[in-house]
Amino acid sequence: MNILMIEDNHSVCEMMAMFFKKNHWDYEFAYDGVAAEDKFTAKPNKWDIILLDLNLPKKDGMQVAADIRRISPTVPLIMLTARDTESDQVLGLEIGADDYVTKPFSPITLIARMKALHRRTQLGKLSQQQQTTDGFDVETKHFKMNTKTREVFLFGKAIADLTPKEFDLLKTLASKPRQVFTRSQLLQLVWDYEYYGDERTVDAHIKKLRQKLEKVGPQVIKTVWGVGYKFDDEEE
Repeated sequence: MNILMIEDNHSVCEMMAMFFKKNHWDYEFAYDGVAAEDKFTAKPNKWDIILLDLNLPKKDGMQVAADIRRISPTVPLIMLTARDTESDQVLGLEIGADDYVTKPFSPITLIARMKALHRRTQLGKLSQQQQTTDGFDVETKHFKMNTKTREVFLFGKAIADLTPKEFDLLKTLASKPRQVFTRSQLLQLVWDYEYYGDERTVDAHIKKLRQKLEKVGPQVIKTVWGVGYKFDDEEE
């Protein structure tokens, strides 16, 4: 993997460099928000994963995350945050982060999160390569998805700029319409690992995904109170 780690704490960078080397990954560091954007915009297709600290000099990490997402809706992005408030974490996820790790963190845990996110990304690419037609491989009454071209249509209108996790989440729900998924099930199916009881990330991604779907028609992701979520476009 090619890793861009945006972190102003040099000690943290030095520590993570040892783990990156152990995994034979290429990596670069940016120590402030302005330098980070310069590195990313110079070669936006180079990076396999972005690690982004929210507390950065020169430019706030939230703004950097938003700018990265405008350039690339799909690059995998993990937030590193010392801000231990739910609102900060949810805001980062809503901006487009795929995951977050709260400081102080275990390097082993962060590496595991990175591997899981990369594995899901690679499996998605492999699935696209294995398809031989341009037909829609997920299709319901009002919904069509082509996982090869990553085209999504709802009520005949295209849904654009889905992040990797939003795309995977929508695919998981729409592949089994009207089936209710718990938050824990979605964490395992979409994120590929346990969150140890922290299920807020599912709600944050559902909220952002709903905002994008509502631009084209009635809401098709339903909340089943006390249980979880389901995709249902039969009633619309």
